[in-house]
Amino acid sequence: SARWERLQRDKTALEAAFELQLQELQMQQEEELAAVEEGLRKCHVVETEHLKVEHCAVLEELRTQQQEQVRQKHPRRSFAHEQQKTLLEEDFEKLRLSLQDQVDTLTFQNQSLREKAKRFEEALRKSTDEQIIALAPYQHIDKDLKSLKVVVEIKNQQIHQQEKKIADLEKVAQKNVFLEEKVQVLQQQNEDLKARIEMKLAMSRQLSEENANLQESVEKESTEKKRLSQNNEELLWLLQTSPLMSPASSPLHRSFSTSPVPSSPFDQCFLYTGLSIQNWFVTQIVLLGRSLRFV
Repeated sequence: SARWERLQRDKTALEAAFELQLQELQMQQEEELAAVEEGLRKCHVVETEHLKVEHCAVLEELRTQQQEQVRQKHPRRSFAHEQQKTLLEEDFEKLRLSLQDQVDTLTFQNQSLREKAKRFEEALRKSTDEQIIALAPYQHIDKDLKSLKVVVEIKNQQIHQQEKKIADLEKVAQKNVFLEEKVQVLQQQNEDLKARIEMKLAMSRQLSEENANLQESVEKESTEKKRLSQNNEELLWLLQTSPLMSPASSPLHRSFSTSPVPSSPFDQCFLYTGLSIQNWFVTQIVLLGRSLRFV
């Protein structure tokens, strides 16, 4: 009949609309998923670049602060270094004065011995015997002078070695100051890098969690679409297999085939029930199409 053909056309139109909406939803879902992935990738790239720039800025600021601290601490270190140097110079001066006193004493003794030697030489001129007797206690004067000269040379070498030790100590002190400053800078850089790495790991974990949540949401939407599609297929199957919807057994078909107007209230009620069931199936298909449109 014409009504059955219209219902068939409506069913076909609903199926085509449902298929079209399903394709549109799938395409929209794929586009949204691609947009989300692209957004996450761009956000990750931007955040990475931002962290790099911030890291460089922080390193530069720390380097500037470290240099400023070094400049501020340098006078105190220089004062300590100068104080240590002064103490070493004082010790060196004391040692030098002590050795100089010894040298002066030995020089004075040498001079006294020379003067005595001259006096003895004059006495020798007067009397060889007296000279021999007088010079008897001083037979080893030349040997003593040579020994004194050796002692003076040894003392001079000791003074030179002491000066060299002082210079070496100054170099070691300067090197220690430089190494201490370098160790402080490296420790600060190491702590900063650890903090940055922990921050990056936290952000990476957060992005992973967000990605997992999005994936779970997509899977839920896909499951819901499958469920709605199955419901639609069940409704279509019920619509196709229901006795009330077949052309031969439909109350509407019987009513139109027997008489144009129902003959009794029972027939009218039966006809109304059949139409209500048909309207209910059609309404369910329309609502299902709307629900798929809003998923």
